[in-house]
Amino acid sequence: MSTEPAYRARLVSMSDKQAPSDFGRVDDDGTVWVRTADGERNVGQVPDATPEEAMAFYTRRYENLAAEISLLESRVKATAMSPEDARKAIATSRTAVENANAVGDLQALLRDLERIEELLPAQIEARRKARAEQNAATIASKQAMVDEAEKLAAGNDWRGGVDRFRALLEEWKALPRIDRTTDNEMWHKFSTARTTYTRRRKAHFSELNSRRDEVKALKEQIIKEAEPLASSTDWGPTSGAFRDLMARWKAAGSARRSDDDALWARFRAIQDQFFDARSAAQSAADGEQSENLKAKLALLDKVEADLADLQDVDRAKAIHREFLTRFNELGHVPRGSMRELDSRVRTLGDKVAGMEAEQWRRTDPEARKRAEDTVALFQAQVDKLKRDVEDAEAAGDARRARDASKSLDTYTSWLDQARETLKEFQQA
Repeated sequence: MSTEPAYRARLVSMSDKQAPSDFGRVDDDGTVWVRTADGERNVGQVPDATPEEAMAFYTRRYENLAAEISLLESRVKATAMSPEDARKAIATSRTAVENANAVGDLQALLRDLERIEELLPAQIEARRKARAEQNAATIASKQAMVDEAEKLAAGNDWRGGVDRFRALLEEWKALPRIDRTTDNEMWHKFSTARTTYTRRRKAHFSELNSRRDEVKALKEQIIKEAEPLASSTDWGPTSGAFRDLMARWKAAGSARRSDDDALWARFRAIQDQFFDARSAAQSAADGEQSENLKAKLALLDKVEADLADLQDVDRAKAIHREFLTRFNELGHVPRGSMRELDSRVRTLGDKVAGMEAEQWRRTDPEARKRAEDTVALFQAQVDKLKRDVEDAEAAGDARRARDASKSLDTYTSWLDQARETLKEFQQA
C-alpha cells in the first residue's frame, strides 16, 4: 500500500537520472523557471545566490510537494479518509501542482494524482456496500424488536414486560438511523405496541384494584355477621354458621395484602372467642381434655411434617392458618401439657414467620404494619383476658378464673411470637 517507491522515484529522477536543470533553469539575475507541458513558467527569484543555490531552493519545494502527495496516496489507500474528502484533497493538490513555485517533474505529480483518483470509485462502492449491509442489519434488528414488542403487547406479563420494554427502548436508541420512511414506520409499530401494552396493563391493575375493593367489602360484611355469634352458647348451630362464614370467606378471594391480613385477624379473633368458649364448655362437660391432647399432638405431628421441607411461603401460611383454626377448635388440654404444646406451636409460628420475613423483609413496608396490627390485636386480647381473670377472682369464680387463665397463657405465647416477628422488622 505504501507509495514510498513512487516518491523515491521522483527524487531519483532529480538526482541520478535527471538533473534539476532538466525541469528548469536559472537566469543570471537569479530568476528561476520551471518547464511544463505548456512551456516555461516563472516560479520566483533568489537574488544574491548562485544558480545552484537558487535551483536547490525551488527543488526542495518540489520535494515537499511530492512528499505531500505521497502521504495523500498512503491515506487514500489505507481508507483513512472518506472518498469525498479524498476527492477534495486531490483537487486541492492538483491546483497546488499546477501553480507550484517549484522545480521538478510536475507532470509526474499530476499523473500520481490521477492514479490516486482512480482508487476512489472502488472505495465509494465498498462504502456503499458496507452502508447497505449495516442498513439491512439495523432493519433486521429493529424488526426483531418490533416483533417482540408486539408479542409483549398481546401478552399478560405485567411485571417483566415493563422492564423488557425499557431495555428494548434503550437498544433501539443505540442503533443507527436508517432511511426516514422505513425508520418512522418501524418506530410507529414499536411505539404503538408499547402504548397498547401500557394501556392494557393499567386496565388490568385498575380492574384488579376494583375486585380487591369488592372482596374487602364482602369480608367486612362477613365480619359484621360473625360478631353477634362470638358470644353464642348454642354450640352446634353456631359452629355450623361459622363454617358457612369461613366457606364464604375463602370463596371471596383476596383483597389487598395489608387489608386482607387485618381483616383475617379480626375474623380470626371473633372465631377464637366463640371456639375457646365452646371448647372450655365442652371440656368441662365431658372431660375431653385428654382426647384433645391426643388430637392436638397428632395435628402438630402432621403439620410439622408438612412444613419440614416446604419452600412455598403462601402455602406454608395457609397450612399454618388452617392449623391454628383446627388447633383451637380442638379445645383445652391438661394444664401440664400446655407448655410443651405452646412450645411446638411457637416453633411452627416462628418457622412460618421466618419464611415470610425472608421473602418480605426490607422490601414490603406493609408487612411491618401487619406485624404491628397483629401485636396490637393479641395485646388487646391479653389485656382483656387479664381483666377477665381479675374479675373472676374478685367474684370468687375459680373455674372461670382458671379457664380465663388458660386462654391468657395461650394468647400470651402468641403475643410473644408476634412481638418476635415485629422485632425482626425493627431490626431490619
